[in-house]
Amino acid sequence: MTLPPPSHTRRAFLGGLGLSWLTPLGTVLAQHAEATRRPAKSVVVLWMGGGPSQLETFDPKPGTAIAAGTGAIPTAARGVQLAPGFEQLADVMGDVALVRSLVSPEGDHERGTYLLKTGFRPDPTVVHPSLGAVICHDLPAGTVDIPRHVSILPGQWPARGGMLGARYDAFKVFDPAEKVPDVTPHVAPARFDGRLADLDVVEGAFAAGRGPRAGATGHRDALDRARRLMSSAQLAAFDVSREPLSVRTAYGDTPFGRGCLAARRLLEVGVRCVEVTLDGWDSHANNHAICRGLVGVLDPAFAALLRDLKRRDTLKDTVVLCIGEFGRTPVVNPLGGRDHWPHGFSAAVAGGGLRGGVVIGETDPNGGRQPADPTPVANVHATVLRAVGIDPARTLRSPIGRTFPRGEGAPLAALLG
Repeated sequence: MTLPPPSHTRRAFLGGLGLSWLTPLGTVLAQHAEATRRPAKSVVVLWMGGGPSQLETFDPKPGTAIAAGTGAIPTAARGVQLAPGFEQLADVMGDVALVRSLVSPEGDHERGTYLLKTGFRPDPTVVHPSLGAVICHDLPAGTVDIPRHVSILPGQWPARGGMLGARYDAFKVFDPAEKVPDVTPHVAPARFDGRLADLDVVEGAFAAGRGPRAGATGHRDALDRARRLMSSAQLAAFDVSREPLSVRTAYGDTPFGRGCLAARRLLEVGVRCVEVTLDGWDSHANNHAICRGLVGVLDPAFAALLRDLKRRDTLKDTVVLCIGEFGRTPVVNPLGGRDHWPHGFSAAVAGGGLRGGVVIGETDPNGGRQPADPTPVANVHATVLRAVGIDPARTLRSPIGRTFPRGEGAPLAALLG
């Protein structure tokens, strides 16, 4: 970030002296606020599959060559601009923080997705759990019968449990306008119960003489959880048709909008993490047109989710993170597209007691590779974990006894203070 030239006036000197005395007090107050802040209970990840252009979303550079004609609109947060098309999100920017200086060493879709979803670079010796898997592992299960980790409209690489095991994989569903697949028996209840009884006989025969080894497979546990899921009244949380028409309309008549509405409903029955995917941001050609279309889907859904959570007094209990695997190049290619760019891209984060209306970092208006205050992806993960009361520095143990850190980053103090 470019700073104004230093002033050598008496007023500036005294002002700086005064701030130097206040700095320790400010630090103490920030530490007290963090120590007394009530942890959030859940997380919604709005996953922008394909890598959205920061210039056409959260980091516009109006009037510069790299903008390639993209303008900017003011927001409710003083001095913070968004790209055109985000008129609804602009109204609630007081609750949203932008990280504009994300940096990643991964410019490939699969590797970038892995890093952004887990906080770690791909490693051939281990599959790291996604952010949602860690949260579901660490936070109390409560009385939830349905999966606590859900992926709506999953892309090619949905969130996984990794080393924590398949039970922490995201439960995948598609457009909430449709019924949840594979949870309704295809036979009469009596016949279904008979099949379950027969399966119990097979399970018992398999377990006989094997002791704890039979339980170690996790098969019985998975079967019991599936039974509870199929009979749970909490499945109704997926059914957005139960919402008033005015609410459904606010989110937008799109699969993504319905996914965001379903996410809010799922949180209310105790689901810990919901990932909702808006795919299609890989704009190697016709970047501006692609972004306009997708922003038109994202803006009402994102804004409606924040308004809805705030109206229900649950935004403070929910972290909402909007992010993709990388950004797009400052230079527009001959096809009118922008290519992969992990050297300075954006994320939006709201709720969970985090500060809103602030911006972290700044990218080069001339398109350089070095943003001011570069932010590693792992720091965003650490911030979300801290917001839900999880220490990112603590060691996590896999079912087979392997240990690894929950995260490699440091929480962003500017959002937690």
